[in-house]
Amino acid sequence: MRNVPKINVGIVAVSRDCFPITLSARRREAVVAAAGKAGLKLTEIKVTVENEKDALKALDELKTAGCNALVVYLGNFGPEGPETMLAQRFCGPVMFVAAAEESAADLVQGRGDAYCGMLNASYNLGLRGVRAYLPEYPVGTAAEVADMIADFVPIARIIVGLGDLKIFGFGPRPFDFVACNAPIKPLYDLGVEVQENSELDLFASFNAHAGDPRIDKVAADMAEELGSGNKQSGILPKLAQLEITLLDWAENNAGASKYVAFANKCWPAFQTQFGMVPCYVNSRLTERGIPVACETDIYGALSEYILTCATGLPPTLLDINNTVPSDMFKAGGNKFKAYTETDVFMGFHCGNTPISLLKKGEMKYQLIMKRLLEPDNDPDITRGTLEGALKSGDLTLFRLQSTADCTLRSYIAQGEAIDVDPQTFGAVGVIAVSEMARFYRHVLIAKRYPHHAAMGYGHIGKTLFAAMKMLGICDVAYNQPKGTLYCGENPFA
Repeated sequence: MRNVPKINVGIVAVSRDCFPITLSARRREAVVAAAGKAGLKLTEIKVTVENEKDALKALDELKTAGCNALVVYLGNFGPEGPETMLAQRFCGPVMFVAAAEESAADLVQGRGDAYCGMLNASYNLGLRGVRAYLPEYPVGTAAEVADMIADFVPIARIIVGLGDLKIFGFGPRPFDFVACNAPIKPLYDLGVEVQENSELDLFASFNAHAGDPRIDKVAADMAEELGSGNKQSGILPKLAQLEITLLDWAENNAGASKYVAFANKCWPAFQTQFGMVPCYVNSRLTERGIPVACETDIYGALSEYILTCATGLPPTLLDINNTVPSDMFKAGGNKFKAYTETDVFMGFHCGNTPISLLKKGEMKYQLIMKRLLEPDNDPDITRGTLEGALKSGDLTLFRLQSTADCTLRSYIAQGEAIDVDPQTFGAVGVIAVSEMARFYRHVLIAKRYPHHAAMGYGHIGKTLFAAMKMLGICDVAYNQPKGTLYCGENPFA
């Protein structure tokens, strides 16, 4: 995806001057070799850091090599000041990891004591206020360290991506969806740029693209993508005009940022003025790594972008919408496995989900808007949704959100999309999360999260949790297992 950073990981070995420097260098070379065998390319920095001057040399070498992520490798005990200075002065995410001892036959000249050194490195990182990534057990053999670095890459992609992200908002937010409103100050704290615009700005730009020579080509591409699912072909030129408008806006307004996302108001005036619903365009841009969140949900766009960086795949943004009827649950039988009826719900949005995440995407019209705007006519201005059932598979629900008093908090819940026909309209799926009822009550409701959840395929909680900690998010909630109470949960209920 062109809208996410490519991570170039540099690995720097460090060595305390009373330990053999050759030990740390040799172990670094072994990690690089093990990573290569696993298909992970590392940039090996040849300077082994023993002192401050070495740290400066390593920084120069990292910069010259274009590294945007750093692994500080304790091949032996390591010099606490220089190694943490290196981390403090590096402009990008940093990981610390240490070497395990290799053989009982070499525990005199070949003993590195990095197990001990990691403790003091952690202490010194705290003194310098550096939030480095530390694996759950940050000590290992060359092959194990290479695996840990592979885990670090998507985490680094999130951190680097957010540092160069601009979110465009077209609003204002609808009064009926105040829940999607949140202060933008914490976004600046993360390094994310925000450019809020009026719907009129988008409308003026859209009208300026009338007759754009690219419209026919984009509309043809839409028709090819939809295939037999193109049930409203007459609306494609307007949708193509909007897609070109948004892409041009991003190119012309990205400014100092490298990556972009959108949070766009999409009702109720959108239909009457633009003559369509924008859902399919939202899905197409999200498919290409440029998330477009509905209802001016800036933190929804942020959450989708984080998922994009974490997985390299398109995400979606769905309402945590409605319960699954008992008869549907019972009819699903073994498809629901060990889940209970309150573990399942339906995720829904009008038609914003990328076509690759749907069993069969079809171009339709927004039924709810049609009820309001053209109840007695054939659909016209309410056309433009991409509808279908979600593909089955592992899912992760995620959101990073600001509270009203500018505190960032997050939730992560791993679950799955179940292969059950949802029997309703929209981009929709039956989703199961273990202990969802309690998570719904004691996280989503108790902590006042809005109804939008970003969802990405795969179980990526490990990556997201580590990334949130690197960003300094203290409150990261997840679905507690049965028997483990949430704060404030009634133990007698």
